[in-house]
Amino acid sequence: MLRDIAEFSRRLIINKFSYTARALFLGMLIAQILATIQVYLSNVSLYNKVLAIKDAGYLAIPNQHIMQTLQGFGPAFFGGLFFTLSVGAGLSLSGIAAAWIWDRLLSRKKIYLIPFLLLLAGCLVGVNLRGFCPVVTSYFLVIPVIVFVAVLKWMPTQHEKRAGLMEIAHFVPILLLAFLWISQMQSHMFIDIRDNLLLSNPLGRKINDFYYKYTLYPAEVFKTLHQKTLKTCSMEQIKQERVARVLRNKLINSDYLEAGEYNRVDLKITKDADSLILINKGKIILKSSIKDFLAGQVKVLKQFSLKTDKHGFFRKFTILSLMAAFPISLYILFFSLFRFVLSFFQSIKTASAVASILCFIGGIGLFIPFYYGVGNGVNVKNLSGALESEHRHERVAALKILYQRRMEIGNFQAYQRMLKSSYVPELYWLVRALSISRKPETYKDLPAFLDNPHPNIVCMAFYALGRRGDKSAVKKILEKIETSDHWYCQWYAYKALRTLGWKQIKLK
Repeated sequence: MLRDIAEFSRRLIINKFSYTARALFLGMLIAQILATIQVYLSNVSLYNKVLAIKDAGYLAIPNQHIMQTLQGFGPAFFGGLFFTLSVGAGLSLSGIAAAWIWDRLLSRKKIYLIPFLLLLAGCLVGVNLRGFCPVVTSYFLVIPVIVFVAVLKWMPTQHEKRAGLMEIAHFVPILLLAFLWISQMQSHMFIDIRDNLLLSNPLGRKINDFYYKYTLYPAEVFKTLHQKTLKTCSMEQIKQERVARVLRNKLINSDYLEAGEYNRVDLKITKDADSLILINKGKIILKSSIKDFLAGQVKVLKQFSLKTDKHGFFRKFTILSLMAAFPISLYILFFSLFRFVLSFFQSIKTASAVASILCFIGGIGLFIPFYYGVGNGVNVKNLSGALESEHRHERVAALKILYQRRMEIGNFQAYQRMLKSSYVPELYWLVRALSISRKPETYKDLPAFLDNPHPNIVCMAFYALGRRGDKSAVKKILEKIETSDHWYCQWYAYKALRTLGWKQIKLK
């Protein structure tokens, strides 16, 4: 009986879920397993580094509250979702596309596999160009190959499938939606999506909060040394105390901290005559004269970071996949879900057509509040009226213009009323506008935002305090770093400290 139920369920899934959706799900499942491993290994490495920094007596970012999570499964799994929805989606779609082209257009002739294999080989070379990366190599080697084989197995034969034009027709809604969204592609598009699609409703706010809670775990995987908040260094072999002291001060200015007995430092410096040798993981990366290093350590350390960056190709592929493959994958999964439900009431052909229409309408539905939420109708000549508008999108649009044109928020009467707003995007852009204000009376309103329950506002409050340049805020920011349980907020707080001229000193 149980065997019959299992067989019935299997056939139901095979018959009603498209091979594309099944292959995509399979690829993303593999990606999630690999991503969880990758983020976990990165988290453990970061834990050891931050612990060494803390034991050496320096301020550690992330703090002790986040350190406790770095060895857990949860942050690795949820952080891994970032790579699943970007790299996993991109490689899965690549495998699906390659299988479809080879089957439908190239009649499965083996000679035509060569271009696909060359492309795969090129990606593997790009991934490992500056050193072997096991997990990243696994993404590119395992996911597209398994998805390719699965699609060939699940894909209906020519006489079982619909006409070629009907099959291609499913791409039309995707292309139309792509052109529609590309028309709004600007440098601040993701901020507009956050403000108008996520922060404007309870479900969106949960998605936004989830993103900001877990995004720094995967980001740490492929950041360059220059992008990392704190770096570790060692100068044990430099015996001249005067030279070591000068180097130490220069390195601290770039957030390279001596980590005591920690033997996996990011930068090890040795001295040979009048030259400094910069080493990473036992490999000599750069040589620089002491004079050149002291005169321009920022430039030298950036070059060091560039030469130790193993994830340049992977990082670019991830961003490209996030922008292109993720929305396409989302469309395919929703299409398959709609078609699955509708197929119980209609034929597969009709269910497919209706599912395409529903997905297209959904895409348009998301676009409408985004487009109108941008506030294109706000005129710079009527900022005062827009700031006092009953429509919150107009107020936000006015604040954006005010910030972009570096206008004084304290000159507008609506400013005091906005302080009492509960609309997250409005408070976010209000705090951002306060960051460029130069009126002393507006500064006193900023510290209160550090206690706001929403992390986006807290982060922007730290940014504003740093930008205002009042060094009296240092003590308050340090206190908040110690008590904060949000890594993103700590990151912004640390950047604010550095903007205010504070630098690391041993706390013990």
